[in-house]
Amino acid sequence: MSPAARLRGPKPDWLSDPKVWRTEVLAGLVVALALIPEAISFSIIAGVEPAIGLFASFTMAVVISVVGGRRAMISAATGAVALVIAPLNREHGFDHLVAAVILAGVFQVVLGAVGVAKLMRFIPRSVMVGFVNSLAILIFMTQVPEMTDVPWPVYPLIALGLLLMVFFPKVTTVIPAPLVSIVILTVVTIGAAVSVPTVGDKGALPSSLPAPGLPDVPFTLDTLTTIAPYAFAMALVGLMESLMTAKLVDDITDTHSDKTRESFGQGIANIVTGFFGGMGGCAMIGQTMINVKVSGARTRLSTFLAGAFLMVLCIVFGPVVSDIPMAALVAVMIMVSFATFDWHSIAPKTLKRMPAGEIGVMSITVACVIATHNLAIGVVAGSVTAMVIFAKRVAHLAEVTAVLDPDGTTVVYRVTGELFFASSNDLVGRFRYGTDPDKVIIDLSGAHIWDASSVAALDAVETKYAQRGKTVEITGLNTPSAHLHDKLSGELTADH
Repeated sequence: MSPAARLRGPKPDWLSDPKVWRTEVLAGLVVALALIPEAISFSIIAGVEPAIGLFASFTMAVVISVVGGRRAMISAATGAVALVIAPLNREHGFDHLVAAVILAGVFQVVLGAVGVAKLMRFIPRSVMVGFVNSLAILIFMTQVPEMTDVPWPVYPLIALGLLLMVFFPKVTTVIPAPLVSIVILTVVTIGAAVSVPTVGDKGALPSSLPAPGLPDVPFTLDTLTTIAPYAFAMALVGLMESLMTAKLVDDITDTHSDKTRESFGQGIANIVTGFFGGMGGCAMIGQTMINVKVSGARTRLSTFLAGAFLMVLCIVFGPVVSDIPMAALVAVMIMVSFATFDWHSIAPKTLKRMPAGEIGVMSITVACVIATHNLAIGVVAGSVTAMVIFAKRVAHLAEVTAVLDPDGTTVVYRVTGELFFASSNDLVGRFRYGTDPDKVIIDLSGAHIWDASSVAALDAVETKYAQRGKTVEITGLNTPSAHLHDKLSGELTADH
């Protein structure tokens, strides 16, 4: 290999393998088609014109394909972000919304810099399973309105779309089954002149590319205090959904992604989107599942093309895209919902073996998401529940046993387990202060001190013995425990 080639690095898979190229291009086209009604719907939630959501989806996907940390993940306008910023748009106008999107991007860059992505390691598996299952349920629930109070031909069309996606892969996987389903159902409805809801019924598609500009707001402290709460909420919700989706894609593809880079990327994408007058966004879980799990995409090309095709479809093929029946896209999303749900997690065999606490955490995560339609709230609630259950479980592992020397002059208390606020609360009551001999040894060689509560509890034990004229010797501390104990012992009460 020449020095110049070594500097350039290896070619991307889609440049060196025609099969990968074909998969990525077709996956991007399928995702772009699925993005159109979703982006329009989220625009309605945010109270802006449909073009605003479509512009946001275009800029988010294109920018994140370059700067994001998770390959093949789709970022675009989302319902979670729309819900956060809708009140701001309603009360202060569209320009304040755009300013909040830019500020949210700045917040995300800062949060990425301080390492918020590292918090992902504290998300338990049971929360992740609950996240995936609630996501699948939400995807299905968002399709229910498209199947309610609609002409009867919608139902056989949805059934036909599902059958095509189930059986067409048995014939060939060269062309994604969702794309085949969309094309065939569109041809059927147009050819047979079937009157059913179409993409065009969701709103007008844009006829030109977005132009960059600054929001028309006064650059004052008052404006900052108005938009900052919404921007920060958007930054947190967007990062949580994006990082959870990135972790999900990691698991599906058995690959690792840079979550810190993803945090930066989401921020940069929102800043760019704001300057182009978009409503902002984050990772789109449903469309990511279409791209990765259904279509088999694995590279940045599919993400870039999803955004590029979105604008091409809207601007060049707007009239054709407007005629796509919503039934075709509903069928795709139902298939995505079915494929996303972790059916193994609710199998009777699994539930019998799973600890009750794990099932409870998963159930709480799902229940909170379904009740609030907010994945972030469900993840936080599930994680907090898991931490409480873990703390309670570990607290019971702290044991105290006493051994009296044969001569009766010394008693050795052996403490084993993890000492922290939950387990150390009852530590003081485990000693026999009145009947013990004058010398007491507390052996902590089988324990670990984690916090100030444990140090305070040991101080209390020493104080109670001292009040009776007895001496206490603490032995066996490991290095971290000894450092914490030496640093805090005697410093935790006002009269030290």
